[in-house]
Amino acid sequence: MEKNIKTTEEKKQKKTDKKDEKVKAKEDKKSQENIKKGKKVHPKLTRGRAYIQATYNNTIVTLTDPNGDVVAWSTAGILGFKGAKKATPYAAQKVVEDVVDKTKKTGLSQVDVFVRGIGSGKDSAIRALNTQGLEVLSIKDVTPIPHNGCRPRKVRRV
Repeated sequence: MEKNIKTTEEKKQKKTDKKDEKVKAKEDKKSQENIKKGKKVHPKLTRGRAYIQATYNNTIVTLTDPNGDVVAWSTAGILGFKGAKKATPYAAQKVVEDVVDKTKKTGLSQVDVFVRGIGSGKDSAIRALNTQGLEVLSIKDVTPIPHNGCRPRKVRRV
């Protein structure tokens, strides 16, 4: 009888020990994942790239280092602009101000600008980069242009 009691107590103890080990293992995995997911520390930059994507619906600005690794980015939607206001020149200006504020610590002072899209915010975004204290070294339009790409739809007859 006593053996049965001991064995059941031992079984319970083993189960709790196994549970504790599993919990500890999960915590260790989470801490390792957090270490892996840590933000990349960028060294002091003096030169970088600014990618401006200006569409009919939104404006996206990304600042990178010369290799193309993203340092900071922002959009008009993140700043609280809704609907058609996201594609305005004013929204593009505010997006650039937000991105430049994020990169103040890196010491970025010169940028090569790559513009993509046909939205109304691209000109004001370039001007805003200049007014924020970044020296614009070059501006390149990288908007994709089809070389007579897709076949158009058939003509609509009314």
